[in-house]
Amino acid sequence: MKLTILGCYAATPRTLTNPTSQVLEIKNHMFLIDCGEGTQVQLRKHKIKFSRINHIFISHLHGDHFFGLPGLISTFRLLGRDKEMHVYGPKGIKEAITLLLKLGDSWTNYPLYFHELTSKESILVYEDEKVSVKTIPLEHRVYTNGYLFREKIGKRKLDINAVNEYKIDKVYFQNIKNGKDVVLDNGKTIENKLLSIDPSKPKSYAFCSDTAYKPDIIPIIAGVDVLYHEATFLESEAPLAKKTKHATATEAAKIAKDAKVGTLVLGHYSTRYKSISLFKEEAQQVFENTELGDDGKCFEF
Repeated sequence: MKLTILGCYAATPRTLTNPTSQVLEIKNHMFLIDCGEGTQVQLRKHKIKFSRINHIFISHLHGDHFFGLPGLISTFRLLGRDKEMHVYGPKGIKEAITLLLKLGDSWTNYPLYFHELTSKESILVYEDEKVSVKTIPLEHRVYTNGYLFREKIGKRKLDINAVNEYKIDKVYFQNIKNGKDVVLDNGKTIENKLLSIDPSKPKSYAFCSDTAYKPDIIPIIAGVDVLYHEATFLESEAPLAKKTKHATATEAAKIAKDAKVGTLVLGHYSTRYKSISLFKEEAQQVFENTELGDDGKCFEF
């Protein structure tokens, strides 16, 4: 599981910082999460292949989280895309994007599907044989969701030494990976546990931006390997965080601690502060395993 932060700062773009956007690579999928201004430039800068992106998840309809989407959709058209694209986001996102495409006479030459969300409960929005994606209802000034990405348990792995020892023919390999025992020609049964190894533990990632402190999400994200949680302010600006329905670094750390997550990644920093290291220092007083998200930073878990 690989996370690439394309942008993780609040409000307006700057020459050295970008608004929210990130790419999650999980089980051979490449998911784009939020799409602030400059996203496609960041994708090029970090050599991420546009063609691998088939699903885009938008948290809410504030500009710093989706104003890059119309341009990206248009660029896909210019690049000759023919694969279908799926966009998940709040109700209204289809109207916003298609109006711009209409006015610019820039209809896509590939299938474009919008999955508009209205539920205030956590719901399943995407699933295949490898991963599932659920919403995380957040509390912000407009309707907002985070997203929970979970790997599914993979197939068992062949124990090559055991397979060679029992002289198992290759025709049985797929059945072994599927968890089945092997019956030899002489009628002897070799139990699957003797021929295979448990698959790797499925990984999980929770994206939570933007939101006020909301302990209600803890049961949804409990035990995830990685939590990205906004930390727009430090505790010194807690009243402002409450007023604007954002979170502080301390509040993000409390969520991580109470949800017993593996790693906390902070982001969505207000640019009023001299150094983002202040966010990590504050959060680690509550939750030690805290990392700082930053533009261009990659995490492999």
